[in-house]
Amino acid sequence: MREQILNYMAQQQAIEPTQLIFNMTVAVALGIIIFITYRLTYSGVAYSKKFNASLMMMTLVSTLVMTVISNNIALSLGMVGALSIVRFRTAIKDPRDTTFIFWCIGVGICCGVSFYTVAAVGSAYIFAVMVVLGRVHTVEKRLLLVRAGRAAEKDIESAVYLYLKKVELQAKDTTGDEVEYIYILSDKTLQRAQKINEDSITDKLYAIEGVRMVNLVAQNDDMSY
Repeated sequence: MREQILNYMAQQQAIEPTQLIFNMTVAVALGIIIFITYRLTYSGVAYSKKFNASLMMMTLVSTLVMTVISNNIALSLGMVGALSIVRFRTAIKDPRDTTFIFWCIGVGICCGVSFYTVAAVGSAYIFAVMVVLGRVHTVEKRLLLVRAGRAAEKDIESAVYLYLKKVELQAKDTTGDEVEYIYILSDKTLQRAQKINEDSITDKLYAIEGVRMVNLVAQNDDMSY
């Protein structure tokens, strides 16, 4: 029994060149779809061409590896052991990038074992879902930073709440003679307030005696600036 298992694990079928070429060709075609999908659905400000190109390369590498190990059980077990020692330190900021990485690996696995229909149908569904949901945005928010003398505290707080109505105090730092506020508000709240009032929030605050600095900072998932 032991010898039969060892013989079965040692069996290795030759890889047909035509099969390898066809596997890689299908992987390239589906990799292009992944490439286009990522470009169309990316809505951030830090789009990386290198990362998008690496998605296609990941599809080809996965296909190549699966083509090799699919015909040899012992080799596949050895490959699992070898890959288990690999550690990736690259931080992924957007959760959607992880989804695309798994999509590439899944397509590579399917193409490597010649399950072209599974790869094509699965990619079609993923493409449709990503196009529909890929442009989902979080509510854009802004940070209002105000620095002034301690004597202007009440005037600043009153002016901010009267002007913006819906605003949240994120932080209030004080020293002996200075105070600094950090407010968080939605972009819609700011636009609504600007339509109602003639002056901007910065003009309102600078009109208060003792105000030294007013900054309005845009904030989203990718960066704050």
